[in-house]
Amino acid sequence: MIGTEKSTFGRLMTAMVTPFKDDLSLDLNAVDKIVAHLIETGTETLVVSGTTGESPTLEEDEKKVLLSRVIKAANGQAKIIMGTGSNSTDKSIDATKEAESLGADGVLVVAPYYNKPSQNGMIEHFSRICASTTLPVVLYNIPARTGVNVQVETILELSKRHKNLHALKDSTGNVDQSAEIAGRANAEFRIYSGDDYLTLPFLSIGGCGIISVASHIAGKQIAQMIEQFFAGNLDQARSLHYEWLPLFRGLFAQPNPSCVKYALSTFNLCKNKLRSPLIALDSEQKEAMDKLLKNPALAPSSFNLSSTSSTSR
Repeated sequence: MIGTEKSTFGRLMTAMVTPFKDDLSLDLNAVDKIVAHLIETGTETLVVSGTTGESPTLEEDEKKVLLSRVIKAANGQAKIIMGTGSNSTDKSIDATKEAESLGADGVLVVAPYYNKPSQNGMIEHFSRICASTTLPVVLYNIPARTGVNVQVETILELSKRHKNLHALKDSTGNVDQSAEIAGRANAEFRIYSGDDYLTLPFLSIGGCGIISVASHIAGKQIAQMIEQFFAGNLDQARSLHYEWLPLFRGLFAQPNPSCVKYALSTFNLCKNKLRSPLIALDSEQKEAMDKLLKNPALAPSSFNLSSTSSTSR
C-alpha cells in the first residue's frame, strides 16, 4: 500500500503555463511574475513544459531556456519538474538527460501518444527512461490525450523495477483504477491527481496531492483544502471543494490552457496569447470565465502583486 505522506515534491504542484509575447516568442519577464505568484500562493513544485505549458508547440531550445529561467526565478523556493515525455523513447531520454544537466529536480513523462504502444511496449519505454536518469520520474497517464491507458499491472511492474519511478500523475478520471494502484504499490510510491475537480476524491483513496491547473488562480484555496483533509477536517475540505468546483470545471470548458491563460491575463500576469492550433476565447467564453472569477477570494489584492488591475475584470 502506498504512503500518503508529503513527497519531495510536496502536495501542491502546478502545471505551469508558458507565457508568450504578442509575437508569440517566450515572455521571460512574465515567467518571473508567474513563478513568484505561484510560490506566493502555495505551489511547492513547478511543472514546466507540460501540456498546460503548450509543450507540443515549444522548440527544444525554447524548452531549455524556459527551464533555466524557471529554476533561476524560483531561486530554491520550489522544486522544478520538467516535462520530457514524447512518443519517441530516444527523444524522451535525450530530453530527460538535458533536464537533469540543467538542474531540474525531476521529470514528468507522459505515456506515448498517437503510436499507441502495447503495455509491454510502454514497460520498455518507461524502463529505458528511468534507467537513463538519477532524477525522480513522474509517470503521466492521460488516455484522453494519448489514446492509451497505462494499465494497473503496467504501473505496478514499473514501480517494482525502478526505484526512481517516484509517482503517478493520474488524469484518467478513474478513481477506481488509482485505488487499486494505491492498495498494491509499494509504500514509497505516490499518486497525484491530474484533475483539479477530482483532487478530493483522489485524496480519499490514497493520493498525496494534485498537479494542478487551477492553482494558477486559486492556489491558496487548493492548498487549504488539502491541508484540511490531512488534518482530518473533512467537512471543511468538502466545503472548499464544493466552493471551487465550478472554477475547476470552468477552466477546462475550452481546450487547456486557453481558459487559464485568459484568467491570468485579467490579473496582468501574462498576455492572453496561445500558439496555434489553440486559439483565444471568444467574447461569450470570456464572459463565462469572468463570472467564475468574481469570487471575492480572487480579488487582485490576494495576489500580492504591485499591479493586477485589469479593464477586462
